[in-house]
Amino acid sequence: MADSTFTVFDVYKILPQTNCGKCMLPSCLAFAAGVVAGSKKLTDCPDLDREHLAAFDAAYRSSGPKEITQAQFIDKLQLKMTSLDLEAVAPLIGATVKDDKIIIPSLGKDFVLDRQGKMTSECHIISWVHAPLLSYVTHETHADITGQWISFREIKGGIEWQQLFTSRCEETLRRLADRNPDLLTDLIALFMGATIEWYQADIALVLHPLPKIPILICYQAPEGDLKSKLTIFFDACCSTNLHIKSLFTLCSGMVQMFAKIAEHHG
Repeated sequence: MADSTFTVFDVYKILPQTNCGKCMLPSCLAFAAGVVAGSKKLTDCPDLDREHLAAFDAAYRSSGPKEITQAQFIDKLQLKMTSLDLEAVAPLIGATVKDDKIIIPSLGKDFVLDRQGKMTSECHIISWVHAPLLSYVTHETHADITGQWISFREIKGGIEWQQLFTSRCEETLRRLADRNPDLLTDLIALFMGATIEWYQADIALVLHPLPKIPILICYQAPEGDLKSKLTIFFDACCSTNLHIKSLFTLCSGMVQMFAKIAEHHG
């Protein structure tokens, strides 16, 4: 039966599965995740069998690859904002309401969404935070912080996104920390983070990209023949408070911002 949505594995099944890298991603699974996220098109795979592509199009009732772009995703979420009870939602997500606008703190700065879902901020507007912010506010379920840390793959849908998350978030941040030994310490001061002592790592810091989306970054510096290691954990409430796609977008955007900070402040 035809469906209007598809998953990472729906896309992966029709790919050559050779991990050739011609799409500029490390694997076919990463490419499939990119298609679902809207950053890649099926036609970006030069070796994709045209018959498989045609069958996929027919199954998902599209004249071309069925993808929801970031702009379409934001439009959908902005529509949900118009009917949201801001006063009821705000205390559930750690936000406040003023002048019929909801104010959400992110990494020590306030971001404001109006009734139409338009975003303003007291600081320079960060484009990548818009979609996760809307998704967080309009999400159907809300949970309090538990203090229990879990890996990305333990979050609902995380296994499908794990490889992309590892390459775009954990590995990218690990290399940044290797090249800039003071970077992670600087992030604590810049973004109101906090260190924890109980985790066995050279540095373990907690950041709040959204009020009820705490993340724990654990970094072990290289020593001798052992290369460095960096792992990102999430409070168990994250699985309830944000969709996996938005959680990935939030983390990858945050790492990109850290890279710019390292570049400009060395």
